Amino acid sequence: MSLQQDIMTALKAAMKSKDQTALTALRAVKSAILLAQTESGAKEDLTEEQELKILQKLVKQRKDSAAIFLEQDRKDLALPEIDEAEVISQFLPEALSEEEIEKVVVAVIEQTGAEGMKDMGKVMGMVSKELAGQADGKTISNIVKAKLS
Repeated sequence: MSLQQDIMTALKAAMKSKDQTALTALRAVKSAILLAQTESGAKEDLTEEQELKILQKLVKQRKDSAAIFLEQDRKDLALPEIDEAEVISQFLPEALSEEEIEKVVVAVIEQTGAEGMKDMGKVMGMVSKELAGQADGKTISNIVKAKLS
């Protein structure tokens, strides 16, 4: 079953159970996917990798918003953002631990022969491609910096 079908099924279930948080989050996902399909001008469906990037972006937006709201002591606004991020995260593959990410980073550094920060872009590109949807860019970046410095 494709991601879009999974989201539509979850959207219908949220409508039946009158879960407003899930409805809001899933409608945002559906909207983002439709926008991506029409904006690129492509007549074919999005690839799984593109769909995962959209989901990661939506989760990151909500977590960033929640962090800002919490800084401003607005828990009433932060909680819905956190809840929506959790709903969207259900459709992402399980995230890897930092140790697992570190193993991949070390393997890529050895494979490419990267030395120092000048090769960070090359390593980041390869690791990000390999771990698409399983790790966020910030975590990967921090580990690559630590290994190359």
